[in-house]
Amino acid sequence: MSQARNGQRPGGGPMGGGPMGAMGRPVEKPKDFRKTFNRLLGYFAPYKIRLSIILIAAIIGTVFNIVGPKIMGLATTKLFDGLIAKYQAFLRHQPAPGIDFTYIAQILLLLLGLYVISAIFTYIQQYIMATVAQRTVYRLRREIEEKLSRLPLKFFDGRTHGEILSRAVNDMDNISTTLQQSITQLITSAVTLVGVIVLMFSISWLLSLIVLVTLPLSLLVTVGIAKRSQTYFRNQQRALGHLNGHVEEMYSGHKIVKAFGYEDEALTQFAALNEELYEAGWKAQFMSGMIMPLMRSIGNLGYAFVAVIGGIMVTQRGITIGDVQAFIQYAQQFTMPITQLANFANVIQSTMASAERVFELLDESEEIPDAMPAAVIEERQGAVEFQHVRFGYKEDAILMEDMNIHVQPGQMIAIVGPTGAGKTTLVNLLMRFYEVNGGSILVDGVDITQLKRGDLRRTFGMVLQDTWLFNGTIRDNIAYGHEGATEEEIVRSAKAAYADHFIRTLPEGYSTILNEEASNISQGQKQLLTIARAFLADPEILILDEATSSVDTRTEIQIQRAMGELMKGRTSFVIAHRLSTIRDADLILVMNHGTIIEQGTHEELLTKKGFYADLHNSQFTSQAPISEAV
Repeated sequence: MSQARNGQRPGGGPMGGGPMGAMGRPVEKPKDFRKTFNRLLGYFAPYKIRLSIILIAAIIGTVFNIVGPKIMGLATTKLFDGLIAKYQAFLRHQPAPGIDFTYIAQILLLLLGLYVISAIFTYIQQYIMATVAQRTVYRLRREIEEKLSRLPLKFFDGRTHGEILSRAVNDMDNISTTLQQSITQLITSAVTLVGVIVLMFSISWLLSLIVLVTLPLSLLVTVGIAKRSQTYFRNQQRALGHLNGHVEEMYSGHKIVKAFGYEDEALTQFAALNEELYEAGWKAQFMSGMIMPLMRSIGNLGYAFVAVIGGIMVTQRGITIGDVQAFIQYAQQFTMPITQLANFANVIQSTMASAERVFELLDESEEIPDAMPAAVIEERQGAVEFQHVRFGYKEDAILMEDMNIHVQPGQMIAIVGPTGAGKTTLVNLLMRFYEVNGGSILVDGVDITQLKRGDLRRTFGMVLQDTWLFNGTIRDNIAYGHEGATEEEIVRSAKAAYADHFIRTLPEGYSTILNEEASNISQGQKQLLTIARAFLADPEILILDEATSSVDTRTEIQIQRAMGELMKGRTSFVIAHRLSTIRDADLILVMNHGTIIEQGTHEELLTKKGFYADLHNSQFTSQAPISEAV
């Protein structure tokens, strides 16, 4: 959705086309170009020698290529002089001299050799540049991947997945493309431009001045059209984002659209957005498409003057015909590197903006490193203790103040309260997804900040209300939390979670592949698989967040029994919305506004006639008539 909203292609980069479309597109500019450029340049430090080879190869390859027309002119002049001599001899009725084809053949062989050498050096340049670019991008991608694994949970909570993916994928693709293509193009364009100017002046300063006079006109046309087309491309991006967003929403919610009879309105809205995109699109493409024809027209104007004045100079023996031919070729090559350099100015701005966004991600504050040396729990029992815990998602908005909980091994702790009371926050602190602002949390007498996060989290098994399954087989999904699990262990866990029966009814059984959203099985079946995963992990402490909310009543009863077996001998934290499921809890924590306002057993809390009693009565009083009727 985020890509669609921004009018971007899946591969990144703004939409738009035309021969010189990139020059007209709106360019995102970096906040600090020099700082970002120098930092990106630092990634090339290990490749100084290779970059020097690339520069030398690019210069040699380009120089050998651009001297070709000059040498070809020698053959043309020799052939022209031979024809003129034949014609003059014919007029004078004298024997006609022969054309020196040996000299022409030598020139052509020399020219062939130059072009072959140019191609070889160009190949070397491209090959080494591809290696350097891909290794640099590989290093950046690896740093991003490692960085993402070190970022705290609050970083991901505060940003959309689309934004993070855009930096890790689209911006990296933009940098990769520029390093691979645009840098070598910059070198060859600069060398070509300088070389062409030098060779043109070596042939004729007068003709060179004629070509240079067209330069301001070319720049005026290019800059003028680029500025005009930027507005149209910006409108095109915006319209494309709206259209993509509408299509995505209508497609993802097609059942709702049909259920409420919204098809006609959706089609009408699509037609309006499509028309808006059409209007902006054809203007953008037309404007960007005008640049090349206008540049060609200006080039043809220069060509006409060069041909006429050059022809006059040939008749006056001021220049050879071969040099005129070479000069015309150079004049045609003159505008292309200028256009490429102007295009590179836009590309480098966009690339630095992408690099800046990548570096911003790399500079994000990381989670506190694991203690060194880390503590180890010698004997895992499942005791948990909160000692004067103070926590807030923001320093100026403290949610928990002086929280104290003492949980014995094997106890079932139920956490209840209204939405936003802090139930999930308590679990996040226990798993060390967030760091406490004060106090400490102990597991089996060890402060969790002294444990490695991996060791701490392996102590817990989680079954959440929102299921999480990945693209892969059912077997792999169940075994996700237990590396090296055998087939027998996987099947036993599935049977304990009452998932084995439905798994075997699937066409491929345990080898059935779940798609990315696991939409090829029901919500209840997803939940059963996550419960089977928890069974297989065999943790010391369980965290259950309404684990049976998505299954039918009969299956819920079965899972409750299985959960009872699973929780035996284990400490368990149960986040409950239906109070009927936690009547037998050893301790019930009643939370509100991040604070534990009541705690005790089910009977004790009902006797207090406080907040818990009100919650209980609100759930069961309305059901009394139904129960009596039954």
